[in-house]
Amino acid sequence: MKLGFISSILDTCSFKEVIDTASSIGYECVEVACWPKEKATRRYAGVTHIDISELTPEYISDIKAYCQKKEVEISALAYYPNTITDDMTERAKAVKHLEAMIMAAPKLGVDTITTFIGRVQNLTIERNLEIFKEIWTPLIKLAENQNVRIAIENCPMLFGPDQWPGGQNLMSTPAIWRKAFELVPSPNFGLNYDPSHFVWQNIDYIKPLYEFKDKIFHVHYKDIKVYQDRLNDVGSLAYPLEFMSPKLPGLGDVDWGKYVSALTDIGYDSYTCIEIEDKAFETTHQKVLDSLNLSYNYMRQFVI
Repeated sequence: MKLGFISSILDTCSFKEVIDTASSIGYECVEVACWPKEKATRRYAGVTHIDISELTPEYISDIKAYCQKKEVEISALAYYPNTITDDMTERAKAVKHLEAMIMAAPKLGVDTITTFIGRVQNLTIERNLEIFKEIWTPLIKLAENQNVRIAIENCPMLFGPDQWPGGQNLMSTPAIWRKAFELVPSPNFGLNYDPSHFVWQNIDYIKPLYEFKDKIFHVHYKDIKVYQDRLNDVGSLAYPLEFMSPKLPGLGDVDWGKYVSALTDIGYDSYTCIEIEDKAFETTHQKVLDSLNLSYNYMRQFVI
């Protein structure tokens, strides 16, 4: 397995500065944020380290040459919108950008795009699955034609009142995965597996690795701390950020030894990327760098 991080935490840095940072610490890969250049609608979104709309042959050559020089690979192109939102203008923009990313990935020598399915947050799972099939069938067909894999992160995108009641990403549980993979069956449609989202949902984050081993295309390392006293006060139906918080690997409730052990059990031998969303390490650029160093040193116990 190769150890990297998702570049969105270095939102003020250029692409080359991201690669320099990865190389200097010892990371072997980076999941590169490729949002359209526009104002971010949430934290960690709207980060553009590769501008898909400007991929000239010279730009592509420069990206490849710099990665080769620094010995840092691109694990995936990352873009996490709500692709099936009921805002039709935003839906069309998200789909168009994903299509552009699918076409661009092979030119960059990248075979994986990490993203969300999206969700209409006030509709049922059943209705969302119908919309998902309509929107995603042609997207996955395009990915097949380009030999690109689509890896969906299992984050519910339900944190506070803005995402209430259903969240903004349908692919949040193993039960829904089974239905989605049945509706859009494809070897190019799989998962970007993040155990942290199962911790606060009270789902076993080890068992699904074995069932869905052939669908795991990319892996995230992010931790979650559940504060039991807060949960006792507000209950599991509260906004999740009222009782949990994202943390650096090793500072939350995920058992990383068991998690990586299960990855080795299933023969996973590809890219694994730390996702940093720990607010305790966001106040200065130096703290961000500290978070990347601390996370690297911690995960190197398990990923070699």
